[in-house]
Amino acid sequence: MAVTDPTGSVKVPVTVLTGFLGSGKTTLLNYILQEQHGKRIAVIENEFGEIGIDDALVLDAEEEIFEMNNGCICCTVRGDLIRILGNLMRRRDKFDHILVETTGLADPAPVAQTFFVDDEVASQLRLDAIVAMVDAKHVLAHLDEVKPEGVENEAVEQVAFADRILINKVDLVSESELLAVEARVRSINGLADMQRTEYGRVNLDAILNVGAFDLDRVIEMDPSFLLESEHQHDQSVTSVGLMLPGELDPEKLNVWLSTLLRTKGVDIFRMKGILAVAGEDQRMVFQGVHMLFDSAPHKVWGPDEVRSNQLVFIGRNLDRDELTASFAACLV
Repeated sequence: MAVTDPTGSVKVPVTVLTGFLGSGKTTLLNYILQEQHGKRIAVIENEFGEIGIDDALVLDAEEEIFEMNNGCICCTVRGDLIRILGNLMRRRDKFDHILVETTGLADPAPVAQTFFVDDEVASQLRLDAIVAMVDAKHVLAHLDEVKPEGVENEAVEQVAFADRILINKVDLVSESELLAVEARVRSINGLADMQRTEYGRVNLDAILNVGAFDLDRVIEMDPSFLLESEHQHDQSVTSVGLMLPGELDPEKLNVWLSTLLRTKGVDIFRMKGILAVAGEDQRMVFQGVHMLFDSAPHKVWGPDEVRSNQLVFIGRNLDRDELTASFAACLV
């Protein structure tokens, strides 16, 4: 769907990929980068964690990938988003589509504002769709969470502003649980196209270049949409990043992870890491959401590469010293 500016130039479509922590955004991104869809996609990433590791979790691809890990894309780094978009447009012959993956704690409204309030951006780019990933296993707890007065529930905002909603991880819930999730999501946003997915696998024609973003609908829902405004994140949600050199004892690591998930899983919204396990030639990538955990081998360590471990935790009641000490005890 081509849209032109007043000069006759075709505007580049932009997809904003949102969804609460652990919903599967990076999995979907990797799926998009692997599919033979014929599109050249420039990817902009944004992380909430203290250290940025999502770029290492994204598969090697020819697409342009930019990472912003110094804050939430919808507040402290929106200037960076405008700057990167401007730089991209000076190389617009190298891509056909831009995908912006937001942090799981981003309110999508200020991100969407960027494509209307900045004249240069608005003249060259069009917001094609806001795609929200929903974690079928955990979303109800996040949608129903009572926040302090004046603090936004980001999970609700992400669903409300979505043009396309992907109910992901449907393999982890029963049909009755899934129907309850869909009914709750529909109660927030009854207009968006909604699809069920596993591992983010979806027909890309349903989410890319679909012309789904409707400014009039958004303004009807939020009359102040195009006005600059502050939004307040839940300050009880914090991030702890750990970077430790060395190799890990696999048995100690398994015990540590099991204990951590059993005792702290409720408070851990998201954890992810790249680990160096003794006796293994490949990095181990692990990702977790609350008490669910998954790991897989990744790239091979280089012969002269220093083996080290990077972990990010996002959640409540995170004790940095305790996490650091208990994890360090797993080193060989």
